[in-house]
Amino acid sequence: MFECLAKRLFVCYHLITMVQAETLQKYALFGGMLDEQIDKIIPLMKHESFAPDDIIITEGKPNDKIYFLIEGQIEVKKGEVVLSHFGEGDVFGEMEVLDVMPAIASIRAVTQVRAITISNQTLREIYKIDVKIFSLIIMNLARDLSRRLRRMDERMAESPILI
Repeated sequence: MFECLAKRLFVCYHLITMVQAETLQKYALFGGMLDEQIDKIIPLMKHESFAPDDIIITEGKPNDKIYFLIEGQIEVKKGEVVLSHFGEGDVFGEMEVLDVMPAIASIRAVTQVRAITISNQTLREIYKIDVKIFSLIIMNLARDLSRRLRRMDERMAESPILI
């Protein structure tokens, strides 16, 4: 038990030293949050690294994490078609966290990637710790997804081929 606690403290220490509240405030998901609120949830987040060409999320497979790109570039692919590229400051994986369906696309690391993640379990822990923080995260998730949907609608309207 002591070893498990020591490992968790080690991970928390590295997250806190590598990611601070002002870093996370760049992400729409943390919009409107005070430093103290973000500091409450930093210890619950996990840090993950991926090498170039690593598959982070596989199309058709479950995903239970929201990823916050701290460093690196990823591509979003549906089958063999590249849909988008994301970089530092972008977020992905939130659709599957909200609707608990398999991933609609694959995410591949183009470069070395460092990300902070929030899992479904972490969201439940945040809810238990502070309902206001949980509510802000969910509201910001909805806003972010709405913006993405609006951009996709605009792209479709500009496209010469309408489905």
